[in-house]
Amino acid sequence: MTPLLLTHLTATSCLGAGLVATWQALEQARGGLSPCQFETVELPTYVGEVAGIDAVQLPAALERFDCRNNRLAQLGLMQDGFDAALRTAIGRFGPRRIGVFLGTSTSGILSTEIAYRHRDPDTGALPEDFDYAGTHNSFSVVDFVSHLFGLSGPAVAVCTACSSSAKVFAAAQRMLAADQIDAALVGGVDSLCLTTLYGFHSLQLTSTEPCRPFDRARDGLSIGEAAAFALLERAPAELDAEAVLLLGAGESSDAYHMSSPQPDGAGARRAMQAALAAAALDPGAIDYINLHGTGTPSNDSAESRAVTALFGTATPCSSTKGATGHALGAAGALEAVICALALRSGLMPGGLNHRERDPELEANYLTENRRAPLRRVLSNSFGFGGANCALLFGRSA
Repeated sequence: MTPLLLTHLTATSCLGAGLVATWQALEQARGGLSPCQFETVELPTYVGEVAGIDAVQLPAALERFDCRNNRLAQLGLMQDGFDAALRTAIGRFGPRRIGVFLGTSTSGILSTEIAYRHRDPDTGALPEDFDYAGTHNSFSVVDFVSHLFGLSGPAVAVCTACSSSAKVFAAAQRMLAADQIDAALVGGVDSLCLTTLYGFHSLQLTSTEPCRPFDRARDGLSIGEAAAFALLERAPAELDAEAVLLLGAGESSDAYHMSSPQPDGAGARRAMQAALAAAALDPGAIDYINLHGTGTPSNDSAESRAVTALFGTATPCSSTKGATGHALGAAGALEAVICALALRSGLMPGGLNHRERDPELEANYLTENRRAPLRRVLSNSFGFGGANCALLFGRSA
């Protein structure tokens, strides 16, 4: 594929709002997980809750979109000068030539959970002021962002669970290659809700402490929330030395199980192979891999097998979910931004909360930060049902 330029980036998570807060936390090996005190949830688990969402106010004209997910989206878009960069792109290309491709899993489901508490005691009807399309619906965040910036180009919500906001990069790349757009706003937004927290708990997938990806005694994940975005454009002939490019995107669907990954990691391996093929690169060209690394026994085991089958045991890799939690539909975009920052800084973030190496996981897992020149990095995102995606990013020089 033709490389695409990530012209602007931003990320907001439990590590903080914006790129500086995000990278400072990773440089300092400082996580953002804390004991769950979200809403009415009573569970012995840790979460990655974003501060300040409740204080966000949407524009009055967009009041129908008011929900936690869209407030998080607006909070994220207003960091790092991203909104100004997007408006500049609109001025260059026009509102019809910029696509919006956002990933989410639960969207604004918290609004439905709250509305359900206030249903009519006689009929069971939800409150009249409840707006499903503007809040809970998976397309809500895309619709909100499009209205917020006056965009009228292609608008797509990708909902493939935990790979959602990785797959948006691939979807946008195809639209740019087809000359349907000149730029794309890609990213992901997912916010905490009761359904997610109790749902993953019912699957026995949540940890009672901050998650420990690739640790011998790992026992589950920590749910987080995040909003992360990138502006994609065709790369110009001359690039700045700091430029980061999307070099390849690979997808696969193994459909092995509703929630468990294929044990041998075959589907994940195919996605990584497809990303390498799209970039015309061999496995030896990859300097670092940001793993999906959820901290569940089955996921980390399958991913380690997939990585070592393709890259061997030398390529450094780590999961940043020990710092951010698993942001579900926003995880792919959040970790894509982290990969871009790693390329710019030459720092590979070590996985947090790791206590003891699992001898059955042969991947070269970093437990401490490591500095080295980086030119090519890979980011893995794997969703329920075997919806896999791998993104390959690189420096321009």
